[in-house]
Amino acid sequence: MENGYICSIITHTDSLQMLVPEYIHLDQTASTNTWLKSYEPSDDGKLTVVSTDYQTAGRGQGTNSWESEAGRNLLFSVLFHPQQLPAREQFILSMANALAIKAALDELTDDISIKWPNDIYWRDSKLCGTLIEATLRHGLVDRCIVGTGINVNQRLFTSDAPNPVSLWQILGHEADRKELLERVVAHLIIYIDMAEQGQWQLIRTRYHEALYLLGKPHRYRLPDGTEHIYRLEGVAPDGHVQLSEALADGSRQVRSFAFKEVALCTDSTINNT
Repeated sequence: MENGYICSIITHTDSLQMLVPEYIHLDQTASTNTWLKSYEPSDDGKLTVVSTDYQTAGRGQGTNSWESEAGRNLLFSVLFHPQQLPAREQFILSMANALAIKAALDELTDDISIKWPNDIYWRDSKLCGTLIEATLRHGLVDRCIVGTGINVNQRLFTSDAPNPVSLWQILGHEADRKELLERVVAHLIIYIDMAEQGQWQLIRTRYHEALYLLGKPHRYRLPDGTEHIYRLEGVAPDGHVQLSEALADGSRQVRSFAFKEVALCTDSTINNT
């Protein structure tokens, strides 16, 4: 795969050493994340990118599956070995990956945002999902596999997913999957480099600014089935989402939730503040 696009972006960073991408394409596999779990690159300075036309067992977070028509979308996983990143700061990698995908999609369309923790939205519809699996060792992140599915050229979705959208539906024409992959990888290399250099606050600031529904009230569902109107205030460094609830005296109480402790209701937006 040509690296001209990657080189053109890398010239804008002051880093002396960048990850070198290694591309592997599979016609079909159960899951690119699963495939990479048994793969080890020749050296830790490589960023291994495995893409496929079809996943027979594509996975989302937890027990979620990912609907994708064969040969129509961008399905890929990235393996890299962070250097000296503390385990307590591993959410930086999730933010960096989301920002890289957003940056690539920003070059194609407007209205791209990040839905906590790492989904990519176009307006109120889900364009991309990510599954991150990290291995920790001696208090550090040792290996990180980032699996991503971007809806590119699929025209019709038949699963019960509430709000999928594809680039074809947004743009009105097909997009080049190979070119989009190059763009994502180019931005990801830069953001990983920023994380390695300790530019965590800059990554957090950009992530915060890109959040879907930031500062807006919306209906959220708790594990017990109850629904509450919360306003998204931001995301803590450990990845917990910060939501505030209006109290009777006019003040607001901020609550912190881990992933799976609260879910956004996709069918009921609150328009007033």
